[in-house]
Amino acid sequence: MQVKRWRGRRALAGGLLLALAGCGEPPAGLPGTLEWDRLALPAEASEPVRRWAVEEGERVAPGQVLLELDGRRLEAELASARGELAEAEARLAELRRGPRPEPLAAARAELDRALAELTLAETTFRRRQALFERGAMAEDARDIARAERDRRRAEAAAARARLAELEAGTRRERLDQAEAAVARARHRVERLRLDRARLVVRAPREGRVDALPFPPGDQPPAGATVVSLLVGEAPYARFFVPVDRRTELQPGAAMRVRVEGIAEPFPARLIHVRQEAAFTPFYALSGEAASRLVYRAEARLEGQAARTLPAGLPVRVEPDDDAR
Repeated sequence: MQVKRWRGRRALAGGLLLALAGCGEPPAGLPGTLEWDRLALPAEASEPVRRWAVEEGERVAPGQVLLELDGRRLEAELASARGELAEAEARLAELRRGPRPEPLAAARAELDRALAELTLAETTFRRRQALFERGAMAEDARDIARAERDRRRAEAAAARARLAELEAGTRRERLDQAEAAVARARHRVERLRLDRARLVVRAPREGRVDALPFPPGDQPPAGATVVSLLVGEAPYARFFVPVDRRTELQPGAAMRVRVEGIAEPFPARLIHVRQEAAFTPFYALSGEAASRLVYRAEARLEGQAARTLPAGLPVRVEPDDDAR
């Protein structure tokens, strides 16, 4: 969202400049146009316009819904992200609780079985070793019994290690990984929730709807302006000051603004005058051409009646000597 002050076209500016420098007696006052501060509200995503909640020209309050884009795609993504979050949270809870009693009991039973088979294997090996030493058994049979004993020892060691792992609980590193997965899933859900909420365009402040460029059914590109609001207490006159009158006008000065088609002038207050000359840099001019320099200025209109004026009307601005 950004505040934009619409610039007059070069043709209009050129016409105003010619009016200042033209022959004959010019109309009283300095030429310009009536403008409003504008807020351009963009489309956060390239989605079709679902509906308008207001009409052009309608006054709106802060937070009021202006327009809604189609959110079905983001709603589906949000539902998927919430499912992933629930899965990650369940996995973290499981790791925090540690093993269930059943796996512990199974691991203890497995260790008891491995120790029993190891005892049998060691007994068998001792017998065959004694027979081998008396010459009553072949060396191959003794070696087979030794290999079986060693295998049973390894199985018992593995069963003891599995039981110790279960009794020790989940390692801190696995918990950290699970917690990071939960945080990542939560951030994704929050981002998608915000993206979905921004498909409903709301008025950030009080104003009047100036334009709704995309009707329902159209699909604006991401970043395109979908609502233009006129904001501020009153419009302002953007006009041009010739170089020979530049020193007469200072910010805060009382002004009178004559709007085309309205007999009575509107009181106004000069906001500022640009320091740089418009249209042509001063260093490119000399002699008589220097008199064609103009400076852009702005004066804010005052009074309740000015709030209903539309933008774009031609105006002429002059100092209000009676207010001094």
